[in-house]
Amino acid sequence: MDDRLKASIWQQYGAALDTLDDALRLCPDHLWTVQLWNDDEDARYGQFWFIAYHTLFWTDMYLTGTLSGFNPPLPFIKGKLPETPYTQEQIKNYLDQCRAKGKAVIEALTDEQAYRICTFDWMEPTFLELQIYSLRHIQEHAAQLNLVLGEHGVTGQDWVAQARDKA
Repeated sequence: MDDRLKASIWQQYGAALDTLDDALRLCPDHLWTVQLWNDDEDARYGQFWFIAYHTLFWTDMYLTGTLSGFNPPLPFIKGKLPETPYTQEQIKNYLDQCRAKGKAVIEALTDEQAYRICTFDWMEPTFLELQIYSLRHIQEHAAQLNLVLGEHGVTGQDWVAQARDKA
């Protein structure tokens, strides 16, 4: 796969993760459990911390390319809410892991890997399309989290044009 194309994909994927990272960094403790929306199944699904975790769980899984056999790293639990919310530090560490994994996966992408079909109940995209889908998912939830921060008077959010160099 063309190196310039992979670099372009990473720049935007990384920018989406950096936007989410900004929301996590700016979130004061008292907003960590603020509810963004009501969820009939469990109110915690609409809380700031869970939306951040949800975003990273799916980012990690989409970088793997399959739900079958996928498990997030400890202390995270697949398919079950923890007794207490994950901490900001735990979520931030997961974001850092996803960022490193995303950069490595995209940099190593071959044509064969990019065009393999990933099968889910709701779609059958190529692996490359799945990464674009994931980028949109990250950006959607990062925007929601940044919006709620702004609604509560938190400032510091800004547009991230390209992935920040974390070296």
